[in-house]
Amino acid sequence: MEALVIGAGPAGLMAARELARAGLRVTLAEGKPSAGRKLLMAGKSGLNLTKDEPFEDFLAAYGARADCLRPMLEAFGPEAVQDWAREHGQQLFTGSTGRVFPRVMKASPLLRSVLAELRGLGVDLRTRWRWTGWQDDAVSFDTPEGPQRLSPAVTVLACGGASWARLGSDGGWSAYLASDALAPFRPANMGFLVDWSPHMASHFGQPVKGVELQAGTARSRGEFVISATGLEGGGIYEVSSALRDGAPLLLDLLPDLSADQIAARLAKARARDSLGNRLRKALRLEPAKLALAMEFARTAPDLPAALKALPVPLRGPRPMDQAISTAGGLRLEALDAGLMLRARPGTFAAGEMLDWEAPTGGYLLTACLATGLWAGRHAAAYARAL
Repeated sequence: MEALVIGAGPAGLMAARELARAGLRVTLAEGKPSAGRKLLMAGKSGLNLTKDEPFEDFLAAYGARADCLRPMLEAFGPEAVQDWAREHGQQLFTGSTGRVFPRVMKASPLLRSVLAELRGLGVDLRTRWRWTGWQDDAVSFDTPEGPQRLSPAVTVLACGGASWARLGSDGGWSAYLASDALAPFRPANMGFLVDWSPHMASHFGQPVKGVELQAGTARSRGEFVISATGLEGGGIYEVSSALRDGAPLLLDLLPDLSADQIAARLAKARARDSLGNRLRKALRLEPAKLALAMEFARTAPDLPAALKALPVPLRGPRPMDQAISTAGGLRLEALDAGLMLRARPGTFAAGEMLDWEAPTGGYLLTACLATGLWAGRHAAAYARAL
């Protein structure tokens, strides 16, 4: 019995493992010259595997898709991800925010071990195999050896989202599926563009800490960075879906002080000092916070209130190909409970190509692994029943 997995990212690697463990002969087709390229990119800033927190809190990060993903994350959630990484020789540590990382802070040792396991299970990895859809019941590829057609008993699609095309996630697979099965792609976990005045240039690259970000009902106390084009970083990513959907960005530059306390401190400042000096001396604002205050609150009629809810005018999100992840893709309603396409029995889907989103912090990788395992197990069960 033969199985095919398309895409050698985290979801595809996990699906291939489950199919091979079930005794199927597995071909793993990857369009790029090597496997796991986006995983390796994530490891360059420290591979955040998952997050150690109560399960219901973890699940809530998936928003409207939490109920759909619940069984998959119950089967392979944060604890299982950590056990899996340890099985592959990774020593882990948990940061102060609950984020879990390998001690080596990179993805390459883990990926090498995963690929070695797949080789031991007999998985045949084919690189530079670009999926080109179906011809009748056969799955078609452009390959270095020319066009290839396979007719597996089951197929798992793990083709990625639509960001970072150079790493393999370009959303091109959407051309091979019915339009009513797809939700439009949108950027997720991305930075936002801001038209800065010239005085901000000296602060480009500076981190901003100890600020609360608000976008609609979404809030974050995460760190972010002032860049030449706008705002980037984890704090922005946590509220990015609300910002993308039109909520204004408000910054509380002094979340541990009330507006009255701010007003009282400013009242004690020397009146002849410049506004910048009064903010710096009375409120001890760090340079990056002070720059933001001067950029957007200089003429505010109620300065304490403005510092508690500083409006930052955004010009929109950064381009989708520069986003960490994407929303949209293959609608979960187009799949059954085992992640099989209702319109194409025997074909399953997993990973970021599915229509769900979550903030950074370990949620993305955990759900990719969980859906890959779920699709692989259900594909194997389907094959055995043929």
